[in-house]
Amino acid sequence: MYELTLLAKEAEVELLSDALMEIDALSVSVEDADADTEHEEALWGEPGMPVAREAWQRSTIKSLFPSEAEALEAATLILAQEWADDIHIQGIQPVDEQDWVRLTQSQFQPVPITDTFYIVPTWHEVPAGATTVMRLDPGLAFGTGTHPTTRMCLKWIAQNAAALQGQRVLDYGCGSGILAIGAALFGSGQIDAVDIDPAAVDATEANAKVNLAHLKNAEGKTPIHAGLPDLVGEAQGSYPVVLANILATPLKMLSPLLAGHVAPGGHLVLAGILARQEDELKEAYAAVGLQLQVANAEDGWILMTAQKPAQSMA
Repeated sequence: MYELTLLAKEAEVELLSDALMEIDALSVSVEDADADTEHEEALWGEPGMPVAREAWQRSTIKSLFPSEAEALEAATLILAQEWADDIHIQGIQPVDEQDWVRLTQSQFQPVPITDTFYIVPTWHEVPAGATTVMRLDPGLAFGTGTHPTTRMCLKWIAQNAAALQGQRVLDYGCGSGILAIGAALFGSGQIDAVDIDPAAVDATEANAKVNLAHLKNAEGKTPIHAGLPDLVGEAQGSYPVVLANILATPLKMLSPLLAGHVAPGGHLVLAGILARQEDELKEAYAAVGLQLQVANAEDGWILMTAQKPAQSMA
């Protein structure tokens, strides 16, 4: 286990914390960077009084990752963001191995996506009224439905099940495979789940076996085919539905690739985008022939979707 420590100003703390969780930190904590000095701040004020601010003027953000390589990759991705100019790395340090999942189980409850669709940790009973259930344990996978971007993607899947029936789906940047599994549960045919991290590919395959046993074919395979980006090769425009829950900067860089994978008449669903990044994403995808629109919003994050014209020349 490795701890990544970052220094941030008050204005960046919430955004940074959300970004760390989205890129699969096992935990994130925020501390006063000036604690135990003459500049230490009493942030919370008097009992019963409203909180004046969400963070200290200088905050230390500590996040845990399974390996040093993953902590370094997270730091690199964070510092590449346009809003990260005032964020600084203080260090990456090994920490004692502990069973972090077991220590934090009590903090996690079933996550409702719709009234009948839930993400449920394996140690919890399925909520009454849940007709579609995905079993994922926080801390054991790269994305477990607790972040707004993931919830919005899954809600789109549930609400657009008719468009998924029997169709091929691409989940680009699959992480735990949560979106790919959601698509399978709501009737998709073959789902190609792609990630640059081999550990994410392994997690997707493992989670698919747990959640899609009832959908295995005669050869014992689930509808999900997970692999590295060469799984799908060059953009071929062959998927009626393309899902990508990453972050705005890579989504812009990948715009030609992702747009090229959308079949004529097909749907593109993008997440990992802050509300203030709406226009730059629209501009990037307009350049490759897709008109993005905001389909949902939650806690400062937005879900953007587009449908390729049925007779697209792209």
